[in-house]
Parts: sequence; C-alpha cells; structure tokens
Amino acid sequence: MGKTIRFGVSLDSDLLEKFDSLCREKSYQTRSEAIRDLIRNTLVQREWEQAEGEVAGTLSMVYDHHQSGLAQKLTEIQHEDHEVILSSLHCHLDPHNCLEVLVLRGEASIIKHLGQKLISTKGVKHGQLNLTTTGKDLF
Repeated sequence: MGKTIRFGVSLDSDLLEKFDSLCREKSYQTRSEAIRDLIRNTLVQREWEQAEGEVAGTLSMVYDHHQSGLAQKLTEIQHEDHEVILSSLHCHLDPHNCLEVLVLRGEASIIKHLGQKLISTKGVKHGQLNLTTTGKDLF
C-alpha cells in the first residue's frame, strides 16, 4: 500500500451539504472514507465495463422448481463453466419458488456469458449478475 497523500477538493456549498448528508446516512466517520469508497467504486465499475481480466461476483436467480426440467437444465449450464463457480446456495422461498445464488470468480467474459445464459433460460423468473473486483489492484 502506498503512502497517504492529502489533497484539497473544491465543491459548491449545496453539493457539499448533500455529500455530508450522504456520509451521515451511510455512517462514514469522515469525508475521506466516503471519497475513498467512491474512487474504489468508480475503478471497479471501469473494470466491469472493460470486461477483461479476472473478476468476482454473484449471480442470483429466482425460478419455479416445479417447471419441468428447469432445475436440471440450470445444473447442466453450470457444469459447462464449473471452473468459475466457487460456491452455490439454494433456498426454498415458498412451495414453488427457489432462490439460487452462485459465487463466481474468473475471466469476466466467461462470467458474463454464463450469467446471461442462466438468466435467459426459460423459466427463470428473475436473475441478476453483480460483478466486483477480486481486490488485487485496489488499495
């Protein structure tokens, strides 16, 4: 980790007031902590957009497990890219609906493709892929 550098930021008073309100709402102890998180989030977003290199993430899906063959189809798709799936969690939400969450790590293009393939499978009611960084390049 590099040494800490102090720098000044000029803001309109109305913008600073809104930022301070956000800091309180999010329980930041200092403006510096909030600014560091904003910078990190921007860098992670840039990493996602470039869609290159190793990323981590989660894929959440809700589906009706009574739909014929759907659970088997989802399992088959997952086995095609098993090397990027670190863990999976299956929860029964009610007598019909299941929530499945996959923890993923690997090449961004593979993870995005896997996510799209699973989410677009007929019978999946909702799916969301959330990517993040592996943290290697963040300070």
